[in-house]
Amino acid sequence: MQGKEKQLIIESLLFATPKPLTQKQVNLVFESDSPKISDTVEQLNKKYKIEEHSFYIRKIADGYQIATKPEYEIWIRRLLKKSGQLMLSRASMETMAIVAYKQPIGRYEVESIRGVDCTGVLKTLLTHNLIRIRGRDKGPGRPLLYGTTKKFLEKFGLNTISEIPKLREIAELSSATE
Repeated sequence: MQGKEKQLIIESLLFATPKPLTQKQVNLVFESDSPKISDTVEQLNKKYKIEEHSFYIRKIADGYQIATKPEYEIWIRRLLKKSGQLMLSRASMETMAIVAYKQPIGRYEVESIRGVDCTGVLKTLLTHNLIRIRGRDKGPGRPLLYGTTKKFLEKFGLNTISEIPKLREIAELSSATE
């Protein structure tokens, strides 16, 4: 099998899978001599740029996924007749941010930061698979500890949790706009 054929296979896998395609999945598809997905994606993105396609391949949640360029979002929204964005309440967003920045974190710690009961919000985030139970604390009662999921990374367009803005950066941005 030649490089061009492997590239076309990777491209078709990217179109077919609803979740980010990983090197591990590619290795399962090819019986031997699996192409390196990062190299193939780089080649495909160069081709898409030269040919002025409306999409590109982006690295997300430890895999790769085809995405449309931002300037075409309005047309896609019109087609789908929905925002296409994950809609979370303010309480959910606040709780999600606390979990993302402080993980692993227990419910009582989240509640002490927010100042209100977070049981329902945590259940909602668990239902949407944005957070997961990461274990138990060693403290009294051994409370559950929460952390983010791959779906969180996908929905927020992050490759790793380290890509979330640092609190210092957010403070600098907010002070610069005042």
